[in-house]
Amino acid sequence: MKRQSRPPGTDVAAMKWRADELLARLAGLPAPGTRGAPEAPGLAGPGLAGPEPVAGESAAGPLRGDHDLNPELNPQVYDPGRPLRDAAVLVPIIDRPRGLTVLLTRRSKDLPDHPGQISFPGGGIDPGDADAEAAALREAHEEVGLAPRHVSVIGRLDTYLVRTGFSVVPVVALLHPPFDLRAEAGEVDEIFEVPLGFFLDPASRVLHSRVFRGAERFFYAYPYGDYYIWGATAGILSNLSEVLRAADLMDS
Repeated sequence: MKRQSRPPGTDVAAMKWRADELLARLAGLPAPGTRGAPEAPGLAGPGLAGPEPVAGESAAGPLRGDHDLNPELNPQVYDPGRPLRDAAVLVPIIDRPRGLTVLLTRRSKDLPDHPGQISFPGGGIDPGDADAEAAALREAHEEVGLAPRHVSVIGRLDTYLVRTGFSVVPVVALLHPPFDLRAEAGEVDEIFEVPLGFFLDPASRVLHSRVFRGAERFFYAYPYGDYYIWGATAGILSNLSEVLRAADLMDS
């Protein structure tokens, strides 16, 4: 299992966020799922700033998801009869002496779905899970060996709808080292860390596109060294960076 904290040349000054700053910023967040989708930079035209709310969404704003930049991909719109499966991921922020980092994994190349992609620890919410937080902690323990005693749950980001039929609750948590991690065989090929400051730098987020089912689809990505972070993981990281950089949380 390969582990990497940052690629050569990373600006160490960008890593200097402290745990108390993180907690103070996140303590003032509005209720999860109500902040709405961001405006898509570089795109123009009706609907490209985010989809309109549909049945079942918060009256205060649309849920986040793969449809942030592609409204027609909202699973509640293009496949309304298909039930969404509830899932949760842990967004683990590690309190390192040199600054906060985000723990990520590379999925096994042998998995049938999204092989080799970068992800957070997480998965479906099982009947035995008390809530999304319990599911995220369970999955993190199974996938990377993270013991719950090293985790302080902070709160939730916006619920994220995935085109493949999942409604994902991102659970933000602060991790307290030292701890030992191990990758679950057949599920995780690699565990690595990225400085939180990298995701907070607006220049790190890029807008890319691919042709899917004959149409151009837009998505955010965070290229980091040899890692290409995109899809739902990039969408959740984008949500995290947006709320941490929000003007009303930047008074100090």
